[in-house]
Amino acid sequence: MSSYRPEFSEAEQSRIDAEFSRLARNKSVYLDHAGTTLYAESQVTAAAEQLQRNVFCNPHTCRLTGDFVDQVRFKILEFFNTTAEDYHVIFTANATAALSLVAENFDFGSSGDFHFCQENHTSVLGMRERVRANGIYMLMEKEISGGEPKANGKVHEVSGKTGNSLLTFSAQCNFSGYKIPLEAIEQIQIDGLAKPGKQLWGSVGERKENTHNDYYICLDAASFVGTSPLDLQKYRPDYVCLSFYKIFGYPTGVGALLVSRRGAEVFQKRRFFGGGTINYAYPHAMDYQLRETFHQRYEDGTLPFLSIVELLEGFRTLERLVPRTEEFSTMERISRHVFGLAKHLEDQLRQLHHPNGEPLVKLYNKVGYQDKSRQGGTVAFNVRTESGSFVGFGEIACVAALHGILLRTGCFCNIGACQYYLGLDEDALDAIYKRAGRICGDYFDLIDGQPTGAVRVSFGYMTTIQDVDQLLQMLRSSYLATKPLQRIQFLEEQAEQLPPLLKERVQLLRPKLLQMAIFPVKSCAAFKIESPGSWPLTDQGLKYDREWMIVDMNGMALTQKRCTELCLIRPVIKVDQLELQFGDNSLISVPLSLEDQAADSAKCVSKVCRQPVEGLDCGDGVAQWLSEHLGMEGLRLLRQSGQRNSSKDQQKLSLVNQAQFLLLNRSSVRSLQFEEPLDETVDRFRANIIIDTGSAFEELTYKALSIGGIQFQVEGPCQRCDMICINQRTGERSPETLTTISRLQKGRMRFGIYITRIPPDTKELEPKEQHMTCGDVVLVE
Repeated sequence: MSSYRPEFSEAEQSRIDAEFSRLARNKSVYLDHAGTTLYAESQVTAAAEQLQRNVFCNPHTCRLTGDFVDQVRFKILEFFNTTAEDYHVIFTANATAALSLVAENFDFGSSGDFHFCQENHTSVLGMRERVRANGIYMLMEKEISGGEPKANGKVHEVSGKTGNSLLTFSAQCNFSGYKIPLEAIEQIQIDGLAKPGKQLWGSVGERKENTHNDYYICLDAASFVGTSPLDLQKYRPDYVCLSFYKIFGYPTGVGALLVSRRGAEVFQKRRFFGGGTINYAYPHAMDYQLRETFHQRYEDGTLPFLSIVELLEGFRTLERLVPRTEEFSTMERISRHVFGLAKHLEDQLRQLHHPNGEPLVKLYNKVGYQDKSRQGGTVAFNVRTESGSFVGFGEIACVAALHGILLRTGCFCNIGACQYYLGLDEDALDAIYKRAGRICGDYFDLIDGQPTGAVRVSFGYMTTIQDVDQLLQMLRSSYLATKPLQRIQFLEEQAEQLPPLLKERVQLLRPKLLQMAIFPVKSCAAFKIESPGSWPLTDQGLKYDREWMIVDMNGMALTQKRCTELCLIRPVIKVDQLELQFGDNSLISVPLSLEDQAADSAKCVSKVCRQPVEGLDCGDGVAQWLSEHLGMEGLRLLRQSGQRNSSKDQQKLSLVNQAQFLLLNRSSVRSLQFEEPLDETVDRFRANIIIDTGSAFEELTYKALSIGGIQFQVEGPCQRCDMICINQRTGERSPETLTTISRLQKGRMRFGIYITRIPPDTKELEPKEQHMTCGDVVLVE
């Protein structure tokens, strides 16, 4: 049962609904208020009427326009509970431009450092390129809000200060909605930082322990002020950066930098000036004079005065639709509303489970949803399958779009928060952005089954409980009541309704052939084919797969069950020979051509799975090489020379145990959750065909499938033995693989499926050789 209680009265809610009726007309649910909130219909109507009533022109020309702009400055200061005696208002294009202005003009002195929080918007990271600091340091959030005073006491009481240090952090994380305690502002201004953070730039050892700097706070308030009150009488950051579209939805292209009197004292004389910032500038001499008023010195050129004037209607509309009460201000009521919705959603998401009891979502937050002073109206999560594997956020974006739900996915221009909440180390980030080539804003959402971002829903004062319930219904119907293949089919059928980028994402949903593994010598290591590689097929399976085998002095096939060191023999297929390697320096070759092999070889007979196998002996040289490296006398290498048919359906087989191919789903392997690298666990199962469906054990339901147009029938699951307990990189045994499969499948040992190629229906006398290529789409029939 939900604990949600509405903040607005029925009459208030009715007025708000009327202002956003376009959502109902367009059958849209809007849940990205952290990106931008929505503008009210009467707001833009009133703004247009104001433009029609008045003659607004360049404020350098028209006093009326200048008066309106000054009135907006006053209204901004009032909105944040401060006055012109304490703060200056500099209009900027947005919060990013405000951050840039601070970076360019803050005076660090001779030893000041720049500190920033890991969980910051990308624009804060951009400040690093412009600050002229002694050192640059990254702080974890707990190092800002942890409350540890600096060991050497209050900085402002120490004489001999040598510089000014700047700390920038976000009042509310735009990834998770977590709010850093604003009490940290005054404490850091007085006591400094206990630790500087992780040094990213500056000479090692250059920062002296006895250096005493004044500390200044730059607060990125863009995400925070959209739904929370910021009281600048109570909390006094030196710089506040914000964008007004986050608060009102309209107009865009205008933000502000609020500068405290203290902060203004350490702004440098500008190295650039533009129209409106000076009293005069001589063209014939390097002589100019800046304006006396602080904000005028930093507002280059003509302000976006029409947009600034229209902010007045934003303030009026907000106060009219969400009027203050005796107990709470407008913004306090909005904060209570969005927090209540977020808490309701989080409560409901925690109750969603797959039939096997596994949770549907993984939530990302620090303190939960008990205290709105620490958590905003944002919920970040990823969806998981029944087996615990992740569903890509790109797929969620596609499904949501087709249900008319607008939400945000990815890292939200906050890679630091993404790194923190997803547990990504530096190598993982390199794998995502450098090696995989992912960029901010794309839909490449999973790398090796692990998410590269998340799903974020965020609320505004116009969001309703019905909006939240529609999101929950979408998740239930699409991920608890629908099978993955049904969902993919639905998305493919509806793809034309999606934006171009999401259309491309739908094309990636079908599982693809990731890797082929050829095992030329039975029970030895694999020769792998990866993207974009291709490999031919024969009537026995992958060409050269299990065509050779090692037999002991009694003619019995040698396998890893008897000799685990077989996995250390690595075959390499070259143009005309099979090369066998052991270690880094020892290798030997045998011809690939069966005719070349047969010329000098004796015929032999052995058995595989109790069936007789005709073979050709590959000679004394390779036999001696095998005996030396495996430590067993009398070993021989045989090559299959005669046909071997399946006892069940007369399919032609190589030296495999049961079927032509063994298919493995990486999602199923991932569900085992071993500590060793995933690729090593995949290798244990010695499959020929590797795919990744995103859903563990889905392959066990297949009856038939095609890969790149080549048809296969499923022969059944592979019943596993203890050979999968052998690490194929080292030859070491560990029982966890088998016991884990037994536990997951309630005593059954099924893992992977056997498949057989259906011969093409052709009347050609010499049918064309078929190839499979990594990247081929896998279709299940």
